[in-house]
Amino acid sequence: MALKCAVELRIADIIHSHGRPITLSQIATCIDSPSPDIVYLARIMRFLVHAKIFTAAAPPGGGETLYGLTPASKWLLRDGELSLAPMIIMENHPSLTAPWHCFAACVKEGGIAFEKAHNRQIWDFASGNPEFNKIFNEAMACTAKISIKAVMAAYKDGFGRIGSLVDVGGGTGGAVAEVVKAYPHIKGVNFDLPHVVATAPAYDGVSHVGGDMFESIPCADAIFMKWILHDWNDEDCIKILKNCRKAILEKTGRIIIVDAVIRPDGDDPFDKTRMVFDLVMMVNASHGKERTEIEWKRLLEEGGFPRYRIIQIPNLQVIIEAYPV
Repeated sequence: MALKCAVELRIADIIHSHGRPITLSQIATCIDSPSPDIVYLARIMRFLVHAKIFTAAAPPGGGETLYGLTPASKWLLRDGELSLAPMIIMENHPSLTAPWHCFAACVKEGGIAFEKAHNRQIWDFASGNPEFNKIFNEAMACTAKISIKAVMAAYKDGFGRIGSLVDVGGGTGGAVAEVVKAYPHIKGVNFDLPHVVATAPAYDGVSHVGGDMFESIPCADAIFMKWILHDWNDEDCIKILKNCRKAILEKTGRIIIVDAVIRPDGDDPFDKTRMVFDLVMMVNASHGKERTEIEWKRLLEEGGFPRYRIIQIPNLQVIIEAYPV
């Protein structure tokens, strides 16, 4: 919540706008409030400095402590090219924190935490709540913008061999737009629920199509899915994969999955965060989960993709390229 507070108050943006470390008084002066409580602000900044989100140092000649940015706080810049600010706002939204209090009930009774908290699943909630839908779409767009750069760097030869690409669950289309921008020969399709694509901006070379991936998926040379299958249980994932299989050619088609592969005993910098996201899936998704490679292998085989390879990228996710033959 302290991190959310920093984002809402635009503390990182305030320091960045000065181009140098600044005092608490200077930060307070730039907060959009006629009388900010500087004591509260000091305590929040003390915590965030301890967490290495910001720096704090006494100036050489004495005077007030100066607060500066760290590599971590640069991800909080609301106007930065790559920012996690929308994701922080979303994950700490009251609608998404409430289901965390339903963990014990889910253990005792089963069910979906989000549904217990709100009496409907997250997708129905978003379709009926424009404010939350906007927050959710902005969060998905910011993470897509970050991960797609890593994906494109690692998969550049793969995209070069594709003539058409459908991004299933592509949100407002930012990811497929980046691919098409780098590979203008690709015909891009952003495919998501109607209420999602209704808010999508226009992109050169990309068409927005509303629909239901459980019913059918537009045909293309390749299907792209980033952070989609982790939202669903195995049965639902197999349905989606079978629809992907129908949408591509048997001999030349492929699916490109960008998702996490968890390693319970792993010790790389992302392993702990992948485990945390497995809990996030328990809270908010429709029986979704993060999966081990063995679980992915079984899922792909049952969905019609017996052959696959995993491409590591410097990200929470990996690329799983899978083929029908």
